Amino acid sequence: MAKATKKQALGRGLSALLKDPDNDIKSASDKNADKVVGSIVELELESIEMNPFQPRSSFNEDSLRELASSIKELGVIQPITVRKLGFNKFQLVSGERRYRASKLIGLNKIPSFIRIANDQESLEMALVENIQRQDLDPIEIALSYQRLIEEIEVTQEELSDRVGKNRSTIANYLRLLKLDPIIQTGMRDGFISMGHGRALINIDNFGNQLDIYEKVITENLSVRETEALVRQFKSPTEKKKGAKKSELPSYFNSAKKELSGLLDSGVSIKLNDSGKGQINVSFKNKKDFLRILNILKSEK
Repeated sequence: MAKATKKQALGRGLSALLKDPDNDIKSASDKNADKVVGSIVELELESIEMNPFQPRSSFNEDSLRELASSIKELGVIQPITVRKLGFNKFQLVSGERRYRASKLIGLNKIPSFIRIANDQESLEMALVENIQRQDLDPIEIALSYQRLIEEIEVTQEELSDRVGKNRSTIANYLRLLKLDPIIQTGMRDGFISMGHGRALINIDNFGNQLDIYEKVITENLSVRETEALVRQFKSPTEKKKGAKKSELPSYFNSAKKELSGLLDSGVSIKLNDSGKGQINVSFKNKKDFLRILNILKSEK
């Protein structure tokens, strides 16, 4: 603990070194580079720009506020990582939640590890660091794997070594990107799990995928039930005798699309032989439910 404290204190002195234009550090071979690179330095937040290679696209606001409260009470426990771009100019490599939370409570400085990296190295560091997070959804992880393979030009086997995951695990995530974009969004929003997604991948046609996805959402099917439904679809001879696929009249299909557009949410309609039916509307959370409720009230 004493060693870490000493390094933190040293970082305050290094902040002044970084602001000396006569000794600007541009590469790892420059004078004093060994004192700065890899050390924890207190950097002004305004001197750090966002990372264009950041694979993460969404941040939970409630979670950010909780982190901000923790930082206000205890400080930034784990430093962010930045790369040096120029004189007193840095780019965030990892730690965007800590960066955002610190700005949220009005901090001026943040402890930072300094790296000197090119664009490709920065992309790789940002992607690998984010893949290790536990709160990423499966689609974010899959997109990160895909970017590493395409932009860093590595094979699945090489990627397996870099991120410490089995090649089969990486392949399973990448296969999720074969799902219809609507289903990918549903997975990101938590309507279905990765297990549901892996079952739906076995359906090649996007339209058929969406039909089954709608049934999964409407009937709140488990992963096993979804797998059984997919098997039944692929092997119709296994369907129970007398079972018929119910099709909605065209009027109900057009009405479903109109209602879905009005509410900006998923809508499904179930109709029995006697003409009676149900309308189901999906919502993400309490706030989304209240939004839909207000729309329905205004339509009276």
